[in-house]
Amino acid sequence: MEELFKKLNIKPKSLDLYQTAFSHSSYVNEHKAKSNYERLEFLGDAVLDLVVADYLYQHHKESEGEMTKVRANYVCENANYCYALTLKLPQYILVGHGEAKDGYPFKKAIVADIFEALMGAIYLDLGYATVRNVALSIIVPFMENPNISFFNDYKSNLQEYVQTEQKSLEYVLTKEEGPAHMKTFTMNVVIDGIVYGSGVGSTKKKAEQEAAKEALEKLAVKK
Repeated sequence: MEELFKKLNIKPKSLDLYQTAFSHSSYVNEHKAKSNYERLEFLGDAVLDLVVADYLYQHHKESEGEMTKVRANYVCENANYCYALTLKLPQYILVGHGEAKDGYPFKKAIVADIFEALMGAIYLDLGYATVRNVALSIIVPFMENPNISFFNDYKSNLQEYVQTEQKSLEYVLTKEEGPAHMKTFTMNVVIDGIVYGSGVGSTKKKAEQEAAKEALEKLAVKK
């Protein structure tokens, strides 16, 4: 990982944190390691939210709603996946033999999660100022490129449609499964009392986006 640390311009104190950040659950199970990247991913997701929100507040004059949209564009699975590929993170991911045969190190969700875990590790190891500098050095060049967009805010698009049609809209949690560190949520989107879409995600926000996407697809067909 020495090459990666040089690229990020950091001098790690606790290498174990970075080992954990790149360890998939299949690797941990096979090698009886202490823990996988998932807790660091959870932390890294929150760190990225704060870093980008902080940056937008300091450098942009948009409203809260506009800043929320911009942040969602640069802190999402597609964006994190792209950042991870820019850093060539897949080559560092540790997986079990079974997962490796299935090409697991290169699946988008895992690669994106690893980027978040890395940010979580840097935060714990070197503090907020360092992780902020590292994250922004990666993300800001993408922000400054007007031709790049990572995220389609399906919820906002659906909200605009519903307001135009003067209809009611709500998201309803229908299922919550899995252990605390690996939960999945199922959300329905209900328009005027009718379920138009259902989505599943690792967070309620992701599930709501998937539900809104399905609803928009159905509404487009009806038109």
